[in-house]
Amino acid sequence: YFPEYAETIPGESSNTLKQAAQDNKVYVVGGSIPEEDDGKIYNTCAIFNPDGQLIGKHRKVHLFDIDIPGKITFQESETLSPGETGTVVDTEYGRLGIGICYDMRFAELAQSYARQDCHLLLYPGAFNTTTGPLHWELLQRARAVDNQLFVATASPARDANADYQAWGHSTVVDPWGQVIATTDEKEGMVYCDIDLEEVAKVRANIPIRQQRQAHAYDG
Repeated sequence: YFPEYAETIPGESSNTLKQAAQDNKVYVVGGSIPEEDDGKIYNTCAIFNPDGQLIGKHRKVHLFDIDIPGKITFQESETLSPGETGTVVDTEYGRLGIGICYDMRFAELAQSYARQDCHLLLYPGAFNTTTGPLHWELLQRARAVDNQLFVATASPARDANADYQAWGHSTVVDPWGQVIATTDEKEGMVYCDIDLEEVAKVRANIPIRQQRQAHAYDG
């Protein structure tokens, strides 16, 4: 499906996201679309500010190539190219780090964002009904606790008639690893108030960033 629905940025989908941000005077982290650029296709998330300006574009770094016999086989690398870098976005509220779906499994990316003083990591994603119940919430809580920041995910609702069954359960996790907002697999909205000062408080209470022993982790 990726080549069939691929488009450029700017393009139809990103222009719709831009208009939504502009009309509602909000930041929009626009899920992801297959982006065509210079003969390659990327899984890309576009981020817009309340003026409708494109302030970030994250290309999924880690491609979803898995094979769980009898359950699911998926090879994104057959059609997609990986992004080369992480994506950090500054807002008047705080600094955001962006990942897409499978990126969440890679602790190093989240650690890089934490070192860049991100307050919130946002992962649009669509885990499936095999890995979702096992790892979706677990990974969010792990990334939040390890890096002492907020983590939020946005998943499509589950479509029983689709070839790919999304787990759903969009969620927000605080720096203590507590789920503070979530939903189920059905269509819905998740609202959550977050206090970004909680990030500094947790990091002061448990100062793991100052206690790292980098020399012990090499090799």
